[in-house]
Amino acid sequence: MSSSLVARSAFNRNVATALARRSLRPLAVQARGAADYAYVPGGPIYRGTVNDPTPFPPPSKTHGSYHWAFERLLSAGLVPLTVAAFATSGTNYPILDGLLGISLVMHSHIGFDSILVDYLHPRKFPRLGPLFTWALRATTAGVLVGVYQFNTNDIGLTELIVKAWHA
Repeated sequence: MSSSLVARSAFNRNVATALARRSLRPLAVQARGAADYAYVPGGPIYRGTVNDPTPFPPPSKTHGSYHWAFERLLSAGLVPLTVAAFATSGTNYPILDGLLGISLVMHSHIGFDSILVDYLHPRKFPRLGPLFTWALRATTAGVLVGVYQFNTNDIGLTELIVKAWHA
C-alpha cells in the first residue's frame, strides 16, 4: 500500500511540475520582453493625457478677460432690459424686443458653451465635443431666427411678457 502512495505522489509531483513549467513559460517570456524597455522614473509619460501641460490659447479678444467682461456686462444688462419689458408695452418699442431677444439668446449660448467647454472638451471627447459644439451653434442660429420671426410677425417678447404677467 505504501508503494502505491509513493508512486501516486511521484506521479502527481511530475505532472504538477510539468504543468507549472508550461503555465509559467509565457510569464518568463513576458518578463524578458518587459526588461527590454528602459525604466522611466515616476512611470511612463503618455502624450495627450493628464501628464501633458495645458496648452496656452493664443490671445484673442473673443476669449479671456475681454470675453469674461462681456459676459458680466451682458448678464448685468439683462436686468434693466427685463424691467423695461415689464414697464413698457412691446408694440411701441420694437428695438427693446430685439435687444431683449438677442441678449437672452446670447446669454443662453454663452452659458451652454461654458458647460460644453468644461465637460465635453475635444481633448477628452474628440468626436462628441465638437459635435455638441456645432449642435449648440446650429440651435442658437435657429433660436435667433425664431426670435426674429416672433418679434416681427407676432406680438414680440415684451408683449408676451406683459400678457404672461397679467394672465
